Amino acid sequence: MIKFFQWIYTLYSGLLFILLMLVFGLFIILPLLISDRGDKISFVFIRLWAGIWAALSGIRFEVHGLEHIDKNTSYIYIFNHRSFIDAPMIPLCIPQEVRAIGKKELSKIPVFGTIVGKLAVWVDRGDTESRRLSVDRLIVFLKKGISIVVAPEGTRNDTKNTLLPFQRGAFRLAIETRIPILPMAVIGADRIMKRGSILLRPGKVRVYFSQAMMPPENSETAVKDFTEKGSARLEAMILTHE
Repeated sequence: MIKFFQWIYTLYSGLLFILLMLVFGLFIILPLLISDRGDKISFVFIRLWAGIWAALSGIRFEVHGLEHIDKNTSYIYIFNHRSFIDAPMIPLCIPQEVRAIGKKELSKIPVFGTIVGKLAVWVDRGDTESRRLSVDRLIVFLKKGISIVVAPEGTRNDTKNTLLPFQRGAFRLAIETRIPILPMAVIGADRIMKRGSILLRPGKVRVYFSQAMMPPENSETAVKDFTEKGSARLEAMILTHE
């Protein structure tokens, strides 16, 4: 009986997400077609889309540590990835206009792929050239002062481990561009929507920001050491707040 109501709730939430996407989609795309800095207007409507959907779906976001973010500084945000609910969390919790890496498969979803594709860098993780090109695009955004968001685990974590092994790309990028890494711990998203299931349930997601981590000078071990430091910092944040 509980699963039956969960299916009803999931259907309601899914249809609401699509309806709001159709309502706000044009207002998200148009400013970006008019100007490179139209993202400020686009993010107003993205936050309306995500915020109204979350509120009407009974999903709350509680944010801590915003004092660690200087809105005039660009960052490479890293976060622990456990659920699709992480997607609306990004624009609602980060007080900047950002770009994120997304799986190329998502770009094929009608309407959604078009809208999100204006603010995401699609990558085929199985294609070396696609990964290289995605890094080049991220560098362009960082040079323009636009922050980016990366899930260094590379995929959603459905194991009992706090984190999956980190990929080094974000940390190499930080060292090369001298952009600080800013860890954010996402707590509770996997209880709202688990990996391997399309069923949703209402609840609260807590997001914690840490102090930014300045990249070290480049050396033979800098990327490896910085990656390990970032992983240790994020793991400690998760274990502290879970």
